[in-house]
Amino acid sequence: MAVQTVESRKGMLFAEASRCLLCDDPTCSRACTAGIDCGRILRAVNFKNVKGARRRLTNPAACQNCPAPCESACRRSALDRPVSIRQTLTELAKEPLVPAEPADEQLLETQQLGVKFKNPFLLSSSVVGSNYEMVARAFEMGWGGVCFKTIGTFVPEEVSPRFGALAKEDSPMIGFKNAEQISDHTLDENLSFLRRLKADYPDRVIIASIMGRDEEEWTLLAKLMEENGADIIELNFSCPQMVGEGMGSDVGTNPELVKAYTAAAKRGTSLPVLAKMTPNITDMTVPAEAAMLAGSDGLAAINTVKSVMNVDLYSFVSEPRIAGSSCVSGYSGKAVKPIALRFISDMASDAALKDVPISGMGGIENWIDAAEFMALGCGSIQVTTAVMQYGYRIIEDMKEGMIDYLKETGAGSVSQIVGKGLPALCSADDLDRSSIEYPLFVRSRCIGCGRCYVSCADGGHQAISMTGLEGKPVMDPRKCVGCQLCMLVCPAAAIEPGRRVPKTSIKRV
Repeated sequence: MAVQTVESRKGMLFAEASRCLLCDDPTCSRACTAGIDCGRILRAVNFKNVKGARRRLTNPAACQNCPAPCESACRRSALDRPVSIRQTLTELAKEPLVPAEPADEQLLETQQLGVKFKNPFLLSSSVVGSNYEMVARAFEMGWGGVCFKTIGTFVPEEVSPRFGALAKEDSPMIGFKNAEQISDHTLDENLSFLRRLKADYPDRVIIASIMGRDEEEWTLLAKLMEENGADIIELNFSCPQMVGEGMGSDVGTNPELVKAYTAAAKRGTSLPVLAKMTPNITDMTVPAEAAMLAGSDGLAAINTVKSVMNVDLYSFVSEPRIAGSSCVSGYSGKAVKPIALRFISDMASDAALKDVPISGMGGIENWIDAAEFMALGCGSIQVTTAVMQYGYRIIEDMKEGMIDYLKETGAGSVSQIVGKGLPALCSADDLDRSSIEYPLFVRSRCIGCGRCYVSCADGGHQAISMTGLEGKPVMDPRKCVGCQLCMLVCPAAAIEPGRRVPKTSIKRV
């Protein structure tokens, strides 16, 4: 069963769990007289780790006839109403209990660029991996590696504040904007962090991200990273808010600079090198090919998307508001995932880049996001914005969810899903345009809200009316074109893909 269908079937479960505040110290768990860790279970459901959530529901019978002290203790009630924890756990109890084995962790082991990874999940080059204490804590929680925050020979002057968020309905952060530059630690401090991390966590992958201002600096930095414990070097050709000409995304949009700086870095090291690409370009394959021609061993993508957000209509300043001004800077978070997947698939499908190792990032929050990136060609996964919003602890559900998926599909290793989605991508010219897949209306789930009717009437082909029994929708197959907009807007998961029929068999009105 496809992941989207699974999510639709569990729509109510996910919807209520998504209201959980994901507290650091869940009061609901402390209040449960049956010893159920309600907060941890809700967090697992939030991150699509349903099987893991069910395993943690050790005594589901205890929720029956329970006065729900967990809900009385829920901090969400201070905002609106408590999470319906008892109902959510009761719904979760309907899921089959799938045991886990300690040996399952071996399914996540993989290799990229000749380097062994305990698992493919890495912190990406950003504030989430910017000193020893932070990265050590992440490693203790289970992250497979880190791409350490970009190291240079200089310390930049940063602004305050430097973040902004884009909200929608109940989601406080569907997109995130930052005006960060490279590491605000000195070169010596950063080298010390790398040495200590490799000494204390020899089985974790250390990727050192670097950025030079000229060829000599790129060579020097690459040499120093190898001497101080890095396993792989990432060349940051893509930061969209660097101050100074010829740095950041100014490099990534210039194939000649990409080629020159890649070659310069390779002169300083024998370690494998990843060239990190910018999405602020029409065709990412052009600079990617330039990097590979200059000796890069692999690619990383994407960095953040240049953006402006949240213009205050009284001061007319956008976010982040820095002493009355703002600037174009990097957009990240869940909203950029489709953009990232497009660029990843472009590179993985390019004839000149075929089989080039790719480390992917851009909007990854859970194991499903990660699996999608891997299916389109990524051998490792990097995460920043989700960690900033939810913490390092998301790794537990990413690993557990991925393991359960691999076991369910019979994959012997996480590496076996890399590139599996590429054959299904084709040119728009090659798509089947001779048939229609009709929507299937599941009457037992329909609540008669009319959302499908409104969208079809005002944004579709006027193929739905609300004339059915109990005021429920009726679809006219003579008008329906199979766009399935109705399925996307249905809040009750009451519309599914239906029968596909040849266009020649349809009588239009």
